[in-house]
Amino acid sequence: MRLVRLNKCQSGIKLGRTIYSENGKILLSKGTELTNSFIKRLQNLNIYTVYIEDNDSEGIDIVESIPAQLLNEATNTITEGLNTIVEINTMKPSIQGMIKTEKAVNGFQKIFKDILTCLTENPTVLNLLATTKIHENHVYTHSLNVTIYACQLAIENDLPQNQIEEIGLGALLHDLGKIFVSPEVLNKPGRLTREEFEQMKSHSELGFDILRKVHSVPLVVAHCALQHHERLDGTGYPRGITGSRIHPYAKILSVADVFDAVTSHRVYRPAMLPHQGMELLYSGSGTQFDTEQLKLFKNCIAIYPQGLTVKLNDGRTGIVTKYNFSSVGRPEIRIIQDEEGQRVTPYEIDLSKNGNLTLEIVEADALL
Repeated sequence: MRLVRLNKCQSGIKLGRTIYSENGKILLSKGTELTNSFIKRLQNLNIYTVYIEDNDSEGIDIVESIPAQLLNEATNTITEGLNTIVEINTMKPSIQGMIKTEKAVNGFQKIFKDILTCLTENPTVLNLLATTKIHENHVYTHSLNVTIYACQLAIENDLPQNQIEEIGLGALLHDLGKIFVSPEVLNKPGRLTREEFEQMKSHSELGFDILRKVHSVPLVVAHCALQHHERLDGTGYPRGITGSRIHPYAKILSVADVFDAVTSHRVYRPAMLPHQGMELLYSGSGTQFDTEQLKLFKNCIAIYPQGLTVKLNDGRTGIVTKYNFSSVGRPEIRIIQDEEGQRVTPYEIDLSKNGNLTLEIVEADALL
């Protein structure tokens, strides 16, 4: 099985994994042969990648860190919960508003516990990058991705259950304030003006101000929203605090937040390749990001997961067959096309071996 861009699929190819709608309903079942009408329908639903089964990917097993149905349920919970909190905060305080807020928070806590159960019961390297995404609003999908990354990182820190749950809730709510930022600023394709950037930066304090007033939300969760853009050297915002003044939860969140942000496509810039995103984080090791958190993160995230179709700098195309923990950006690959794009009898290469060190991945379009 492998993950490919939907626009590269041809009629007759067999679906390798069931596709669900945002509401958790089955759109197409595993084993279905895609037709042109099916492909067009999926594209209309903003589904850009699919898992397929073909001879080239035979024998490649993909471990699903978190089931697609749970990811869909989580996205819906985040969407409804954040919108509920925003709606309530535009109204006068009331008992009904308090009840709705508590219900939303309970929904966040439940969905996080389900995610945590998946990660603790399946203690393998986290494979989140190669996941079919079907939600257009990047605030919601980003909140979910950061939650999963932060949860895995909290587990790697060997933190107690109650602290992992606080980090999880903090991650789910860290970008709450962005819902108050105008869509024109959030989705502007060009460079932000000074005034627009100030509006963007305001989301940290906006989220904090809302969350600190919610009785069922621990104050430390509100500080996750406030501090996730702070940096060790004081170059972050909103307060420009440094080092030990930054809460340990925020140091975890900042790593998860930046990695997901730079490896996800936005209207104003293309996504970085995963190894480039990791290199960006490491360029700020000890100055912007906590070095220990970066080491733990590198060890628990599969940045080039099995089943991902990639292109090398010499023009060859292949499928990732094995993740290399010692060299995260250099996995083992099954070559299926030569430098001219012609099909070849599949063969394996290991990018971490000395003879292959000049090779590097330059494209993984199913991640973009």
